[in-house]
Amino acid sequence: MAKTIPTEQLILLHNKMLAFSPRHPERKNLICSVAEGFGVSESTIRRQLREHIHFSGGTRIDKNIPRAISKTDMLLYCQLIAALKIRTSNKKNKHLSTQACIRILEEHGVETENNLIKASPGTLKKATINRYLKKWGYDFFSMKIEPTVVHFEAEYSNDCWQFDFTPSDFKQFSAPDGKKLFIVNVTDDKSGTVYFEYVLAHGEDALTALRFLFNAMAPKKISGMPFQGIPKMIYTDNGAFAKSALFKRVLAALGIELKTHLPRGKDGRRTTARAKGKTERTNRSAKEMFEPLFHLHEPTSLEQLNEWAANYLKQSNEMSHRSEDCGRLEAWKRFLSQEGYRKMCSWDKFCQIVREPEARLVGSDACVSVDGVLYQLSSDMASLEVILLHGVFDNELHVEFDGEISGPFYPFKGPIPLHTYRTPPKSHREKQADEIADLAKNLSVPLSVMTGNSADGVVKQLKNAHVIEYEVKSIPFEEKLIDQFQNRFEAKHAISHYLNRPLATLSPAQLDYVDQIVGESLEKETVMTKVRQYFTLALCQLGEK
Repeated sequence: MAKTIPTEQLILLHNKMLAFSPRHPERKNLICSVAEGFGVSESTIRRQLREHIHFSGGTRIDKNIPRAISKTDMLLYCQLIAALKIRTSNKKNKHLSTQACIRILEEHGVETENNLIKASPGTLKKATINRYLKKWGYDFFSMKIEPTVVHFEAEYSNDCWQFDFTPSDFKQFSAPDGKKLFIVNVTDDKSGTVYFEYVLAHGEDALTALRFLFNAMAPKKISGMPFQGIPKMIYTDNGAFAKSALFKRVLAALGIELKTHLPRGKDGRRTTARAKGKTERTNRSAKEMFEPLFHLHEPTSLEQLNEWAANYLKQSNEMSHRSEDCGRLEAWKRFLSQEGYRKMCSWDKFCQIVREPEARLVGSDACVSVDGVLYQLSSDMASLEVILLHGVFDNELHVEFDGEISGPFYPFKGPIPLHTYRTPPKSHREKQADEIADLAKNLSVPLSVMTGNSADGVVKQLKNAHVIEYEVKSIPFEEKLIDQFQNRFEAKHAISHYLNRPLATLSPAQLDYVDQIVGESLEKETVMTKVRQYFTLALCQLGEK
């Protein structure tokens, strides 16, 4: 075992060494003298110094400063390489490597808005570039940094439900017709209460979404699961169902506002799906806490799968609320509004809401075809236009006719066998037509229709024979007398009297205009009106001058 040097001697040695620079030769001489005095090696002295005293390693003055090229050029090249990686990245964050970016800069260059930037061959090294990219914050991870998360929360329960589809990780489930297993879930924004189901579907279609939402809003068959009601708003992504006109129309009929977050890539670097992070958390919890158990016990049917999911829902909703001192289901009850929750309608009413009206002309056999299926309607509707109310959840057909909804009507059973003809019962329209036909057979009109002779037609005949005279009143024509001069001399005399001056004192142009007026017409009103307009205008122009 090496001899232990007293701590006081090590401190004295360290203080003497501080007087010299880290690489000064005198420091080594001091260590050698102490080692000789205690009869130990230099390594022992250095090791015991490190155990008691922390030595900061010496660094270069120009550390982290490029030496092959200037710092400005290195910064520019790092920015261009970082931009190339961002420009060539895909959804899986695969992008050009640093070596490939260096090769492009050296062999071809990069065009910017100002000029072409090209690096000299052999100037840039991959290790150096990677080190400066990380040091200056231009590495790919730093360039993908997202803005700070801002949390939101509804004020009351059922104010907002977050809704989402996600493919299940359980792939062993055999599905017919190429359908896939999905987890469809809603999460109450305020309480975090969860409800989800497993469904088989080809994708995120509107019909699957509507069926699930009815189950989520209706009273549950699960004991101890009071979560229900129509929410005020549904917050979801931009899946196919959210763009469906049928889905939007049904939500509007139920008084639900549909909100979708921005599509992916439409808000810069922010992951838009995190806007509905509560339901994304539900999906992840189901895949990490529930579905791994399928390796121990594999479900055999969809019904069994949903039965096990209902048991998991009970446990999940009993977990603690994220901020309140109670469970999630208890928080849902506690934070309901004073009015309570809005009850969901029955399945029949929901099917009626989903029905989309369509105007169609019924055939002469009182049948109408819907999606290739022939439905037999009432005989009253034969050859008339009706409004079909066929819902996507209906196996029968409802019809609106004459302002009334009738039905259900079922598919046509086909033609009857030969020699088994039966007379169908008469409809109301047919009975009404028969009554009018019987009335037409029995009615008649007087002969006076043809001859014109009738008891009450005597007065009319006397009038035609001019025996009875009636005084006809009329309004006499009022002839308007036209007052005019007898000749031009009289007209000019009237003009001179109006102007209060002899016409000889007028200018030649004014005299010509007076001759023109009396030459066109001798009507007093016309002549005096033109004279008045002309000389009034002349006076105005003279005043302006």
